[in-house]
Amino acid sequence: QVQLAESGGGLVQAGGSRRLSCEASGRTFSSSAMGWFRQAPGKGREFVAAISRDGGSTDYVDSAKGRFTISRDNAKGTVYLQMNGLQPEDTGVYYCGADQGSRWYARRMVSAYDYWGQGTQVTVSS
Repeated sequence: QVQLAESGGGLVQAGGSRRLSCEASGRTFSSSAMGWFRQAPGKGREFVAAISRDGGSTDYVDSAKGRFTISRDNAKGTVYLQMNGLQPEDTGVYYCGADQGSRWYARRMVSAYDYWGQGTQVTVSS
């Protein structure tokens, strides 16, 4: 059992930066790959970034590559998403997910994640 809580969302101007945090409660956090997804109204949940159990591997959607950085601190039970050079198309509700059982190659799939947070809204103004 893993409980997740996102924070750090808010309003930001285009070109600005924001850091999201996802705090996990549960003894198995360090055994979970973690992912960030986002969803805009009328759209599906879109993969943004993922990080492996030990933090040794990361993956990003093409539009985020070079601008976003995912990291984790297993001692604190927290995963982060540093977002730089934000653009209006980055606007959406950002969700943190924990994957306890899937192979790394499934990291971009919503169905691979066992637990989700409630989301945090990120709005980028032009």
